[in-house]
Amino acid sequence: MSDEIPKTTPVAAEAPEEVEASADVHFEPLVKLEEVEVKTLEEDETPVFKMRAKLFRFSKPDSEWKERGTGDVKLLLHKKNHTVRVLMRRDKTLKICANHLITEDMMLSPNIGSERSWVWNVAADIADGEPKQELLAIRLANADNAQLFKKKFNEARENNVKVKRGEDPLDLTSSITEAGTKQEEAAPKKAEEAKTEEKKAEETKADEKKAEEATA
Repeated sequence: MSDEIPKTTPVAAEAPEEVEASADVHFEPLVKLEEVEVKTLEEDETPVFKMRAKLFRFSKPDSEWKERGTGDVKLLLHKKNHTVRVLMRRDKTLKICANHLITEDMMLSPNIGSERSWVWNVAADIADGEPKQELLAIRLANADNAQLFKKKFNEARENNVKVKRGEDPLDLTSSITEAGTKQEEAAPKKAEEAKTEEKKAEETKADEKKAEEATA
């Protein structure tokens, strides 16, 4: 048997395929979208008050309070006619849950059992598009916020009464109020600081008493 390695014919390298250059094709869109300006219908108003709150409405058929939403409640002053309305949008969705002019007959009443909640009647709230009579309740973060809301609400009502009578409106833009989450977070922090100071004072008194007993 021969030990010679059989000679093989080398395989010719395959020639690379020629790829035709594709033509530079440009397609025009079938529909051309134009930039649309989104309006909130608040462009002609100045916010004179803004605060975090939770809103409720009373359901007569069910005889119970139902939550309308949580978000920023605003008092908006119209730049031309100088009237003030209540506007509140839900968080995230920004859907309107309160939208009405503050009228002379709107009086805030304390909600039983709460020092941070108010109730009032609305003859025509248009949050859902159509004017609707509502009994609303609003709950603020704390009693201080509730009192501030009442103060600004009453100022807005007084302003609207003056405008309706043809008198000069109040200067509501001189004291614009905006409060909310930061203020809510600050409240427990202040309470904790007060407890710490009280504890330090007690420790100081105890040390002074020990010193007096030692020198007696």
